[in-house]
Amino acid sequence: MKLWVNGEPAEINGPLNVEDLAKHYGLQKNSVLIEHNAVALHQREWTERPLAEGDRIEFVRVVAGG
Repeated sequence: MKLWVNGEPAEINGPLNVEDLAKHYGLQKNSVLIEHNAVALHQREWTERPLAEGDRIEFVRVVAGG
């Protein structure tokens, strides 16, 4: 399946939903915000959000500091 991940084309085989895609990229739930087609998702929505050809995914790393 062809997706856009952080503005770059990506060919992905296997991930069926947003959570699968995050695991594919080795991302931890508490360290990233995910946008699916310009909609920011709550972590609980990751398993409910299926992927489709041409979807746009943005991974935004969460950084805390002081």
